[in-house]
Amino acid sequence: MGAHVLTAPHLRSWSASHAGTKRSHNEDAYVDRPDTGMFAVADGAGGHQAGEVASGMIAEALEAIPSDLSAAELLAEVRLAIERTHVALREEAARRGPDVVVASTVVVMLARGDHFACLWAGDSRAYLLRAGVLRQITRDHSLVQELLDAGAIGPDEAINHPRGNVITRAVGAEVDDFVLDKVSDRLVAGDRFLLCSDGLCKTLPSTELMRLMSESALAPQLVEAAVHRGSSDNVTAVTVAIVGNDVALE
Repeated sequence: MGAHVLTAPHLRSWSASHAGTKRSHNEDAYVDRPDTGMFAVADGAGGHQAGEVASGMIAEALEAIPSDLSAAELLAEVRLAIERTHVALREEAARRGPDVVVASTVVVMLARGDHFACLWAGDSRAYLLRAGVLRQITRDHSLVQELLDAGAIGPDEAINHPRGNVITRAVGAEVDDFVLDKVSDRLVAGDRFLLCSDGLCKTLPSTELMRLMSESALAPQLVEAAVHRGSSDNVTAVTVAIVGNDVALE
């Protein structure tokens, strides 16, 4: 049986965030704009509330994007907003002193018409549940991913690797050329998306994520499950269910 792509735009979304069981404050931020078809999760880094500043600036920049844009305009504005925030965070770090980091991961999903696009930097992830199969559609910018790609470690070793928190790209990080990776594809009726910080996906195994996404796709339930499992990191999730859709995001 072929996939059924609907042409009437309709989606539902849910979002939730929690500091986790060990942190005193939450350095994650999220964007949940079903009216615009824009969703995002940002996971700040840097300590001394710097991570909170970084993720918050990303969320504010995305929230400020108008809702009456075409698909192509929306994609361009998201790129521009994140690139401007990257520059602003580099300037903020310089103001705070030498060797200061004010940075954040980000993963953004845009849903317009019968297409979606995901943009990201870092190890916050996007997953897609389609036809009963959950797959990660982003690829971590992390040391562990590089070790996996090089064959230096196996998947089992990657799960609790001692350097699992080392990311190789982030908004605000000191890099010569900041680039957002992108994937895009058609939307299919029944698709369910999950955007999350690593506090969720490093706490709940993929089998548990698939079960929870299959049952309800409710972000608060996913976050609650990770906190109940004892996540020591901040935990954030935004979930999107595609009920129907109608301009491609190139």
